[in-house]
Amino acid sequence: MSEKEKIPADVELTLPGDRAELEDASIQPRRSTTRVELWAFYVYYIGNNGLSGFNFGPSQFQNLLFLAGYDPSQPPFTAPCGSGTDCVLPYLGRVRDVNSIVLLTNGISFALQAAVLLIVGAWADYGRWRPNITIFFTILAVAVSFAWLGVEDPSKWQAGVALYILGLITYQCALTFWTAAFPGLARDLSNVQDSAEKFAAGEKTHVEHADYESMERNRISNVSFAVCSAGEIIILAVMVGILKGLKSDASTENNTKAFSVLIAFAGGIWLLCALPWFFLEKRRPGLALPAGASMLTIGFKQTVVAFRECMRLKQTFLYLIFYFLMGDVLNTTVTVIGTLQNSVVSYSTLQLTLLLIVGIVAQGAGIYLFWLVQKRFQIPTKTMLCFNVFWILILTVWGLIGIHTDKFGFKHVWEIWLYQAFYGLMVCPWYAYSQTMISEVSPLPQMFLFFALFSVVGKTSAFIGPLVSSAIITASGNNDNYPFVFLFLLGALSTGFLYFVDVEKSRIECEEFIQAEAKREAFADTP
Repeated sequence: MSEKEKIPADVELTLPGDRAELEDASIQPRRSTTRVELWAFYVYYIGNNGLSGFNFGPSQFQNLLFLAGYDPSQPPFTAPCGSGTDCVLPYLGRVRDVNSIVLLTNGISFALQAAVLLIVGAWADYGRWRPNITIFFTILAVAVSFAWLGVEDPSKWQAGVALYILGLITYQCALTFWTAAFPGLARDLSNVQDSAEKFAAGEKTHVEHADYESMERNRISNVSFAVCSAGEIIILAVMVGILKGLKSDASTENNTKAFSVLIAFAGGIWLLCALPWFFLEKRRPGLALPAGASMLTIGFKQTVVAFRECMRLKQTFLYLIFYFLMGDVLNTTVTVIGTLQNSVVSYSTLQLTLLLIVGIVAQGAGIYLFWLVQKRFQIPTKTMLCFNVFWILILTVWGLIGIHTDKFGFKHVWEIWLYQAFYGLMVCPWYAYSQTMISEVSPLPQMFLFFALFSVVGKTSAFIGPLVSSAIITASGNNDNYPFVFLFLLGALSTGFLYFVDVEKSRIECEEFIQAEAKREAFADTP
């Protein structure tokens, strides 16, 4: 759906995919995005909110590790972990700090995600596969959520490792393929189609149409996050009632059981919210599979092609580097803070749920305010993203200060409450604007391919940070704040690449790229 390119009218107004190889291109009518389909897209995100695989799943995993671990100052397994002491367990060949284990496992999970997306990521471009992949990963993620009901005892922490990894993989893959529908939905809005027709008729300039479509993409992206936030608040409010009924704060056993119940409940809600999207999404035709390629090899083949072509698109390549680095910084920062947060609140399900409510309320407000300001002053996507990135760097500085002091650095309950509000208001808009920016610097005909490329790159970077941070914690004598040094420096470096991205130049590069590829057919003839 990359609109920003100054695309010739005959290219802009063809079917999704904009190439001769489009499946049934001669007989398929253009599909317009209806209000019902758009709202089904929004509602799906209420379910795929991350509560099961990204929030409570990791918290339960760390909780089980803490309960199964021991105080390293005493002989192994003779003294349980307690407040204010280190907590360790033997894991993958050596005794490790619990927080280090979480980061290491997180890195393994993201490495596996990268491998999976390398194989299936490009399938979003071909035939009608993408909706089926979204359905598959969603159902698998829901099954993993219910499987946590069988892991409520610390002795089963090894099973928790498997569910933690599977939960993260299925959550991220379902989110990736759901997000891949976003370009087509925005491009097929009736008002965007009308704008494209005016552009073709000479009633609008390239820039006017590009800017108009860009704002529509930003609107869909931001509204989806706002709707998700509103729905998630209701879910969390119900969860508070569940916790009261389970008397989660009465004992450690009740608290541990409550974690698993919340994960299963979140999984059930996800399935209910996903069903409308499963049935109402229009299966827009994709590209025909190139000769000599199979569904098992096309991911590797297209990733190689995309990297090669990305080198010709200078602005796209600059943003790819930024996305690789900053995505790693944010993913790892959130994971590190999450491990500190769990320890500070002593793994209390009630406290964590209330904290999430604050965070989600702030998230909804932050994303909506960012969008209102952008819409009111017609601020470009890149400018909004730059402003957002500054606050991500502030987050790493906050943690960095805690290396040599216990007075600050995510070590107190009041800081955790402040962090949730700050993260929601100032950091969460990243998830909307970083995705929208991909479509600003990618060619329209291969939009899904470039989304898949960025997804693979994002997941590849996401396992580097946790693995490096785990090693830093171990090397520093279990100082959980030391990774913030690495994260701040990496974040500052990545910001430089974003600064040099020129969206106007990207439009020209993408237009020239489209015209050249129409003659060269590089994507179809790649060996």
